[in-house]
Amino acid sequence: MRIVLVGPPGAGKGTQAAYLAKNLAIPHISTGDLFRANISQGTPLGVEAKSYMDAGNLVPDSVTIGMAEDRMEQADAVEGFLLDGFPRNLGQAEALDAFLQTKGLKLDAVLDLEVPEDEVVKRIAGRRICRKDSSHVFHVEYNKPQTEGVCDACGGELYQREDDREDTVRKRLEVYHSETEPIIDYYKAQDLVVTIPALGKVAEVTQRAMDALERGE
Repeated sequence: MRIVLVGPPGAGKGTQAAYLAKNLAIPHISTGDLFRANISQGTPLGVEAKSYMDAGNLVPDSVTIGMAEDRMEQADAVEGFLLDGFPRNLGQAEALDAFLQTKGLKLDAVLDLEVPEDEVVKRIAGRRICRKDSSHVFHVEYNKPQTEGVCDACGGELYQREDDREDTVRKRLEVYHSETEPIIDYYKAQDLVVTIPALGKVAEVTQRAMDALERGE
């Protein structure tokens, strides 16, 4: 299967993508992984992307599209893939369609993880990260530390990242609404969108998505 996963920040796309890709036995292709792999390997696209990033500029769509196309042509993606974070806007969606058409392929589904905006803000703004080890993540409501402000694992100080502040989260949501949400209408016109309520336990959301795919919704 060839699937695109979309949803606002905080919808749990990365977590769901990993579970779904495993269940469907297809590679999980995320924009973040594409950038890290290309930059660490020093590919021409990675070098180009790094030059923009080092200058504090946005990486052009052409570079992101090139990385995604290269990855989709790798052997493990021949029978299918799950895209997470790509396409991010209409231009990228159109480029993806054009690329697949040259291969005689098409998408099977676009899974739209639906989460109320207030819940998105609560999920992200409530995160607290350990200063000693950023892999230790807590939440003021959903995963409280035993002692407020102190990491259970190592005793480090817990803090809120700038990216997780409520005003920043709301700005990210504005960008999502203006840039990424339009691709949902684009794919609805192709009858590809399957809306998945993304509230509840991770396993429940994964099962909803798998059930929808099996029904061919």
